[in-house]
Amino acid sequence: MLIGTVPFGLVAGASAVEQHLGVGAGMGFSTIVFAGASQLAAIDVLGHGGGALVAIVAAITINLRMVLYSASMAPHLVREKQWRRMVMAYLLTDQAYGVSISRWDEGEADERKFPFFLGAGLTLWLFWVVSTFVGGLIGNRVPKDLPLDFAVPLVFLVLLVPALAAKPAVVAAATGGSAAVLATQLGGANVSIITGAVVGITCGVIAEIVIERRAGSDGAGGTDHDPDSGLDPDLGLDTGPAPA
Repeated sequence: MLIGTVPFGLVAGASAVEQHLGVGAGMGFSTIVFAGASQLAAIDVLGHGGGALVAIVAAITINLRMVLYSASMAPHLVREKQWRRMVMAYLLTDQAYGVSISRWDEGEADERKFPFFLGAGLTLWLFWVVSTFVGGLIGNRVPKDLPLDFAVPLVFLVLLVPALAAKPAVVAAATGGSAAVLATQLGGANVSIITGAVVGITCGVIAEIVIERRAGSDGAGGTDHDPDSGLDPDLGLDTGPAPA
């Protein structure tokens, strides 16, 4: 994941310089906002003359998926102290969430959940801040034909593929991804991520319910009647030996 995060950070740093905001603004975004897609959206708004309020709304809208991540993590953190949860909220990213929730769902001990998340979050934070700084310094020297932007979807693909271990997850990924692309094509780029998340979660839950009901109906056929037993399977009575 870090291999894909570095070029993502270079793009964020270079974008701030290209929009005439300076290296300092790029570093401020990376240390305060600390959210790649939201940073790029806010930088783009400010670079094209938009107001700070519009930039903030754009960043928050794109980052609404963090609410879903937080809800997923909450049952694992009920025993954690408030200050620890606040630290985790600051360090919460797609990557830190992905590796941590997978580990926690496997039965990680409560006392090890915060240290594990902290290790993932701080490692990503360090790489992100350093790569943003480097991107701001060398942004104008990076060849235009070098597809650094392609690193952005690669980062999310690394998170997605290992999670496709069950049919509901596959349904959620397919429908959510399709909805996000469709929303973008229809002009809703700023809400495409949350649109895809809502559609994907909904379809994934429906798929899980359907699969569970099918499994339940397959296992609810009752006990097969042995014709030689002389037992009525519905009444539990001895009806005598079956005729030859």
